Amino acid sequence: MPNLQPYADPTYFFYLLVALAPLAIGLYFGKRFVWYEILVSLAFIFLIFDTGHYVNQGIAILVYSIWQFCLVSFYSAYRKTKNANWVFYLMVALSILPITMVRFGAIGVFKPEFTLLGFLGISYLTFRSTGMIIETRDGAIKEFKPIMFLRFMLFMPTLSSGPIDRYTRFAGDAGSVPERTDYIDMLGYAVKSYFLGFVYKFILSYYFGQIVYPFFQSLAMGDNHHGFSWWLIGVAYSYGMYLFFDFAGYSRFAIATSYVMGIKSPINFNQPYRAHNIKDFWNRWHMSLSFWFRDFVFMRFSFMVMRKKWIKNRTTVSNVGYLVNMMVMGLWHGLTWYYIVYALLHGTGMIVNDAWLRFKKKHRDQIPHNKFTEVFAIFLTFNFVMLTFLVFCGFLDKFWFHH
Repeated sequence: MPNLQPYADPTYFFYLLVALAPLAIGLYFGKRFVWYEILVSLAFIFLIFDTGHYVNQGIAILVYSIWQFCLVSFYSAYRKTKNANWVFYLMVALSILPITMVRFGAIGVFKPEFTLLGFLGISYLTFRSTGMIIETRDGAIKEFKPIMFLRFMLFMPTLSSGPIDRYTRFAGDAGSVPERTDYIDMLGYAVKSYFLGFVYKFILSYYFGQIVYPFFQSLAMGDNHHGFSWWLIGVAYSYGMYLFFDFAGYSRFAIATSYVMGIKSPINFNQPYRAHNIKDFWNRWHMSLSFWFRDFVFMRFSFMVMRKKWIKNRTTVSNVGYLVNMMVMGLWHGLTWYYIVYALLHGTGMIVNDAWLRFKKKHRDQIPHNKFTEVFAIFLTFNFVMLTFLVFCGFLDKFWFHH
């Protein structure tokens, strides 16, 4: 059997579109073939993990799915009659336990064997299951539906790298059939997204990731003047362009496939390099991740701090919340110094941005606002983001400590 990594080559798209054709025909005529959709998802997941070292990952995702199924189903039943805080926190802790063990196993805190628990997409499945527990606590999810849970958790198009959907939104789409005119529009959007994704991932991402980025890396490594090289600027900007086109291209493929299946998965990128400030950037960059952390980390942390009156000043609460939110996001990426520093830079950037906005509001008569200042804001934000990507990409770790 072929091994098919998601959206990796033309072969994958051939098998994918052939498999989705009956589902698309059914949706066009007002029918959703649920069991066929489930079988297609399971088949493509199997083909990801059907050979070599991927087999262990396939076993891991099976065990992981059973684990999360038990947690979410138990908490859903418990929540109908009780709502103890300690039970909720325990369920969240148990939900994120597998990825925590993988992350710590990777750096040797636990036995390295714990990294075997990891599989392609464990981060994104953790967001789905943990989000369900939180939404159940909030009352947004009132009933546990086993089949819908599995459809949500193992939804093939977004399995490996998102976008991160919410159960309530997904279930609304998956439990209905779009009108024919709406579905035709969805197919049109899917075709556009496939073509745009192809340009992003297979042309622009390849150019920046395989040609420009390695070129600047080699120049920087050969020109180490006391810990700094001007070539590092080229490393930063080429990596930033590569990361955007690679991830945005993948996201386009995932969203296009979702739309063919009659599911409107959320968009992940909205011209992030045109952001006017760092908060605007995170409202445009990896949006499903950013909004997940905003809703489930930043907002909850801020409300808890204000409710318990640990900090009385609202500005201070927000500032601490920014740092906590970005630190958690940084640690989610990995337990390395450069992810932590990247998180601190962006958290600090948000604090500075809020301070500037407050200052600007008080002195609005003295501070101009026009086309030039808007362009300058975009220019400043773009360059800040690109230079912080120099930290995020991890090249400085090799450049400074393993040169």
